[in-house]
Amino acid sequence: MIGEGGFGCVYRGVIRSTDDSNKKIDIAVKQLGRRGLQGHKEWVTEVNVLGVVEHQNLVKLLGYCAEDDERGIQRLLIYEYMPNRSVQDHLSSRFQTALPWGTRMKIAQDAARGLTYLHEGMDFQIIFRDFKSSNILLDEHWNAKLSDFGLARLGPSDGLSHISTVVVGTIGYAAPEYIQTGRLTAKSDVWSYGVFLYELITGRRPLDLNRPKGEEKLLEWVRPHLSDKKRFGLILDPRLEGKYSLKSARKLTAVANKCLARQAKQRPRMSEVLQMVNEIVETEGMLSLQSTTKSSIREHASELSKRELFKQRFIDLITGVTKGGKHGNQSSLGKTI
Repeated sequence: MIGEGGFGCVYRGVIRSTDDSNKKIDIAVKQLGRRGLQGHKEWVTEVNVLGVVEHQNLVKLLGYCAEDDERGIQRLLIYEYMPNRSVQDHLSSRFQTALPWGTRMKIAQDAARGLTYLHEGMDFQIIFRDFKSSNILLDEHWNAKLSDFGLARLGPSDGLSHISTVVVGTIGYAAPEYIQTGRLTAKSDVWSYGVFLYELITGRRPLDLNRPKGEEKLLEWVRPHLSDKKRFGLILDPRLEGKYSLKSARKLTAVANKCLARQAKQRPRMSEVLQMVNEIVETEGMLSLQSTTKSSIREHASELSKRELFKQRFIDLITGVTKGGKHGNQSSLGKTI
């Protein structure tokens, strides 16, 4: 098992390639709880959404399974496996090696591309409704992809400015007008993206009750630092150890602030946000910086590999598993290997 959420567990597995029977593909399998219908609506939504969208910055749905029998309800979703886990995992203290600044800028771009596609890249609009760092996954090349579309909704029909719905999502990311009225628009996602930018910049969660008083809410904590040039550097993630572009960080906070306009109509569209982020990357030479930070990324990946190896050795030592042994059974549906 590689993860667990409110509606079930996520497992890593392997299936054979349909193009080459000798080739195996790593997959991630989300399994809903077998008892009851909790999460069934979200499961159906995810199948419907990922069944019609296709973009380089959206996680691919490879298949699904639905069975009802005397043992209960079986609901599976099979995705491409994302070996570098979520952005939230890397921003938290779970990993000691920080994401390089260039990688963070690339993640900001990738996430903006994904949202732009959902909002403006099709004949219909999809509102993510639960955009957050834990729903942004990283592949083997550190490309960011949006995941978990269980709460997504179709945008308003022609002639309507919004859709009314029950307020769901994650505290700290939801737009104020959505929380207060239940009125949902694409600008709600734009607000969430603005919060995410500050998360990338600071390395802090939007709401962290373990922080000292006055620092629990990210947006309230950063506000007084933004207007003071001497204090601005204090909001940058200390784990970066000064290895960032202060100029691009300032520009990125300006983009975040536009996304966080209190009035939804004053927020830019995601295509405009993407253009602003692209301009920051280009003018600051972040693309060349990205190439120079490849060694940092390799070091980061190497550190993660070492930790995984140590963890497995520790587990083997405790459980008495002999070298080369396997845990559980492997199946084409990707149950625990």
